[in-house]
Amino acid sequence: MKRKAWVSAFVLFLLLAGVHVAEAGYCGAASYNCCPTSACAPCGDLCQAKTCCTTCYKTVQEVVWDRCEKVCCQTVYDQVCEQVPVCCTRTCYETCYRDEAYTVCRPVTQTCWRDEVCSFKVPCYQTCYRDECYTVCVPCVQTCWRDECYTVCKPCYTTCYRDQCYTVCRPVTQTCWRDECYTTCKVVSETCYRDVCYTVCRPVTETSYVDVCCGEWKTVSECVPGPVMNKCVQDPGSWNIDSCTGCCTYKPGCCRTVQVQCPPTVCCKKVWCPKVVKQAVCCTRMVPEVRTCKVPYQVCRTVPQTCTRKVPYTTCSMVQETRTCRVPYTVCNTTTETRTRKVPYTTCSMRQECRTRKVPYVTCSWTEKSYTKKVPYTTCTMVSECRTRKVPYTVCKQVPYTRMETRTRCVPRTVPVKQSYCVPRVVCRQVPVTVCTPVCPTPTCATNPAASCSSAGSK
Repeated sequence: MKRKAWVSAFVLFLLLAGVHVAEAGYCGAASYNCCPTSACAPCGDLCQAKTCCTTCYKTVQEVVWDRCEKVCCQTVYDQVCEQVPVCCTRTCYETCYRDEAYTVCRPVTQTCWRDEVCSFKVPCYQTCYRDECYTVCVPCVQTCWRDECYTVCKPCYTTCYRDQCYTVCRPVTQTCWRDECYTTCKVVSETCYRDVCYTVCRPVTETSYVDVCCGEWKTVSECVPGPVMNKCVQDPGSWNIDSCTGCCTYKPGCCRTVQVQCPPTVCCKKVWCPKVVKQAVCCTRMVPEVRTCKVPYQVCRTVPQTCTRKVPYTTCSMVQETRTCRVPYTVCNTTTETRTRKVPYTTCSMRQECRTRKVPYVTCSWTEKSYTKKVPYTTCTMVSECRTRKVPYTVCKQVPYTRMETRTRCVPRTVPVKQSYCVPRVVCRQVPVTVCTPVCPTPTCATNPAASCSSAGSK
């Protein structure tokens, strides 16, 4: 950029210097020695000359800097994190189990019953009667009736239900298994061998050659030219620069249709190529031959063997279970009701009367009774039982595995970057300039033109 600035300044300096030289040559202010003699002929004395000023336009060139932008490619490095698999080994402990036989004593409970005699005393109550005299006042009653209003409460019964929880004992039966050893007789077969002679026909092969017509498939490649297609092509455009405004206008090129041939296609096909070859034909004939072989036969014998089998047994346990039932209960609501009734009332007069009545009294005596009941008792015996359990043991082994590690690396990529720079451009414009020309009123220097021009040049 600095070099471009120095070059632009130097060009501007040359342009300005050229402008000053043009101005000096145009106005003629440097010297009159180059004037021809005929130019001074009509002029008289320069001291008496009159000046004639006219305005004209001259072209001045100026350097204008245009700001342009260009797209450059810049390399930028991005940090990328990636997962890299790494093979490692770890120690893995595995628990295995082996069978171990052990003996336990299992209690066997048995419920027995015994007879037990119980005695108790029962009271015997007996009711007796005795005669007793008493005096009573016997009323003489006369019944009369009157109307009376009364209120009665009429009951209304409603049946409701509530949930009631109760506990029941439910028997749960579980089937368990125990190992039981038993002896069986196993039949073992044993293979023995004996020599047996037999006759076989051994094949003898003879080879002869015959002519056989055959061939093979060969792959032949054939190039097929591609089709001709029409393609639209646009000619390159051009930039037009306006001399007055200095703006650049892009004019696109014309579009035209061009015939383009597509690339050829290679086709492969198979061709049958016949040929005659000599082929060996094998003829086989059978020759009898006596051979000896081992013939197996089975011998069976019985071997005792101890086996273990699973014997099921059932255990019963009582499990408490809570259940819910709906219990009905009656709710009584009373309703008030007014009624009218005939109420009797009596008029009573008393008279004494002697009577006899039976008065009861109770006598008690105790009687002894006895009964027999069954009383349960439990007997427990220990039974030896052989069981098998799983005993764990640990096995250590190395297990390979793959774990992912995060690693960072720099990945280059190209990024378009806009850069600005200045371009000099020369602009021409018209500048008004005043030019003064001396006018000679009388031709005084016609007699001696050389002296006049020399004097004018010295002035």
